[in-house]
Amino acid sequence: MSFVHLHVHTEYSLLDGACRIPRLMERVKALGQEAVAITDHGTMYGVVDFYKAAKAAGVKPIIGCEVYVAPRTRFDKEHDRDKHPYHLILLCRNEEGYRNLSHMVSQSYTEGFYVRPRIDKELLRAHSGGLIALSACLSGEVPRLILGGNYDAARQAALEMRELFGPDNYYLELQNHALPRDRELIQGLVRLHEETGIPLVATNDAHYLTRDDAEMQDVLMCIQMGKTVDDPGRMRMETQELYVKSEEEMRALFSDWPEAVENTARIADACQVEFEFGKYHLPEFKFPEGYTDGDAYFEKLCLDGFRRRYPEEPEDYRRQLQYEMDMIRKMGFVDYFLIVSDFIGYAKRKGIPVGPGRGSAAGSIVSYCLNITDVDPTKYGLYFERFLNPERVTMPDIDIDFCIRRRQEVIDYVCRKYGYDHVAQIVTFGTMAARGAIRDVGRALNFPYAEVDNIAKQVPSGPNNLHITLD
Repeated sequence: MSFVHLHVHTEYSLLDGACRIPRLMERVKALGQEAVAITDHGTMYGVVDFYKAAKAAGVKPIIGCEVYVAPRTRFDKEHDRDKHPYHLILLCRNEEGYRNLSHMVSQSYTEGFYVRPRIDKELLRAHSGGLIALSACLSGEVPRLILGGNYDAARQAALEMRELFGPDNYYLELQNHALPRDRELIQGLVRLHEETGIPLVATNDAHYLTRDDAEMQDVLMCIQMGKTVDDPGRMRMETQELYVKSEEEMRALFSDWPEAVENTARIADACQVEFEFGKYHLPEFKFPEGYTDGDAYFEKLCLDGFRRRYPEEPEDYRRQLQYEMDMIRKMGFVDYFLIVSDFIGYAKRKGIPVGPGRGSAAGSIVSYCLNITDVDPTKYGLYFERFLNPERVTMPDIDIDFCIRRRQEVIDYVCRKYGYDHVAQIVTFGTMAARGAIRDVGRALNFPYAEVDNIAKQVPSGPNNLHITLD
């Protein structure tokens, strides 16, 4: 391994990055490269997809992010002074680094968001362990100071970063995209390297896979900004060099600094982050006083609910209840059912409207007896095995509908009971379907509306055509 791309934007750099993850792996393999990094703008949404795709392709995944660093602090939010954060590439050396980076990115949204999600130097000082930092692109702090004619401040900023991350974990990032000021910046960074000993690393700010994709990425940015390609005032990349290049191309660009290319492999070797899948990390249910055994409390609630739901206690229903209880115990989901039953019970006690249950969970007598659902599965001949069975490799999915006006009360209850740092909401990404993609691209290319509409309407739509592709 002698060259690795350490600055790459996937499709999770939304409407900016155009390196689709599966195709990125194909491209890296075709170039004979053995590792690649993910460094999306301010986010780590794509990390798990990226990791899985890389492992499946036999490529080493390097987990990172191009974070935004507030010029002052993440809490300062004055338009004129705080709207232009610096860029900084952070790569995870180990699990400590991954935890630190995840924490900082979370804080950038919950505390630092202003135009973009921002961290600050305070967070970096507290959470630099296990991370490697690169000085980033033209928008990095050190590059901006060099190009602004303030070399002494750039030197001071670089030395501060080296002290913060450690002498082996901070690099000056050389890039050459044939932009007007690239040569000036390279000269400044090389001078810094010679004066301070801070090592160099060669990167390409990859936003798309091949040179031919530059036009496609340009259209993507037009969609992001609500502009057309012929708008003279729009933001655009003034180069077609932001692609995943071969080692030969990178060595030719940085022939005077071969160590900068070789340092990419050294950094890749130093990054050793492994994710563990298929292991559940469920919170412990906090059962009431007098109970020290979750299984016993689970059985009591199920039997109490059974007597309430089925006063005559039919034997065949009782056997089904026992079968389901045994299966839930065997699969380790007792606490999960108790937790869901608990917060639904809270909502009902507080008069918060709760749906009767839907999806496969409605096929469970245990769900019915624990008041998780209000649909009797025996009445409608519903199958428990659709919900939970030994062959199922994922957790059971209990869909609950709460009143939209009061659902936050339920979320707050769960946070208070289990801790705010143990509760998360899950993001769902929508993608442009074929019709939507045609309409957005047509608008960006400034095609007449009627023509675009006519083309889009030729794409089948409706529930039976959900997977219609452009092909």
